[in-house]
Amino acid sequence: MATAPASAMRSLDRAFDVLGVLEDTRQPLRLSEVARRAELHVATTQRILNALVERGYAAREDSGYVAGPAAVATAHAFLVNNRLSQVALPVLQELAATTGQTASLFVRVAFARLLIARVQGRNPLRYQLPIGEKLPLTLGAGKALAAWLSEPELRTFIDRSTPFTRVSGEQVTAEALADDLRRVRGDGYALSLSERVLNVIAISAPIRRGEETLGALSVSGSPNELTEDDRPRIIGEVRRAADAIAARCP
Repeated sequence: MATAPASAMRSLDRAFDVLGVLEDTRQPLRLSEVARRAELHVATTQRILNALVERGYAAREDSGYVAGPAAVATAHAFLVNNRLSQVALPVLQELAATTGQTASLFVRVAFARLLIARVQGRNPLRYQLPIGEKLPLTLGAGKALAAWLSEPELRTFIDRSTPFTRVSGEQVTAEALADDLRRVRGDGYALSLSERVLNVIAISAPIRRGEETLGALSVSGSPNELTEDDRPRIIGEVRRAADAIAARCP
C-alpha cells in the first residue's frame, strides 16, 4: 500500500500529466480523450480536471476542456523573473540586426522546447510563432538542445521520438537521428532545412555554461536569404551570440 507522501506525489504526477495534455492540444478535448492521452482512468481524470478548473488551470467549454487562464499568470511570472531571457534580449536584438533574420531563444522542458524570446530581423518570417509555443526537440533548434542530453536521457528521447517524418517528407529513423545529434554535438551548431516548416532554414547553437545547457539560440529565414555562401558567417554569428549569453548569465 502506498504511503501518504508517495500517494500525494503520484496524484501530483497525474495532475501534471493532464496539464500536459491540455498544453499540447489546439482544440477542446472531451473528458474521454483527455483520459486516453494522459493514460488515466476517466474517473481519475475527471477529479483532476475538476480541481484544475476550480483553480483556473483548466477551463470547460461546450466542446470540451482547454488550458485555463491561470497558466498565463504562471508563464508571465517565468518571463518576468527568468534571468536567461533578460540577459539574452540585447544579444538577440544585435543578432537580428547583424544577420537580418529572426532571432529566437528556446529552453528545454523535458523532451520539448519552449520559445521564450524572439526578435524579428529586417526579413521577418512569413509566420508568427507565439512566445510560449512548445515545439519538438527532434527538429531545428531542438537539436541544439537534444545533442547535449545525458546518455540515458538521449537513448530514451530517441526511442520515444522515432520514427518520425519531417515536413519535407523525409523519414527519420532512430539511427539517423542519433547520427544527426552526434554531428550537431561535434560541430557545435545545428543546420536544418525544411524540417518543421517548408523552405525555412534554421541555424542554431546551444548556450552552454560548463556542462550545463541553458538554452538554444537560433536564426531562421528562407534559403534565398540564408544562402550557402553566407551560412558560414551566420553560423559564426550565432555561435558567438550563444557564447555571449552564456558568459553574461550568473
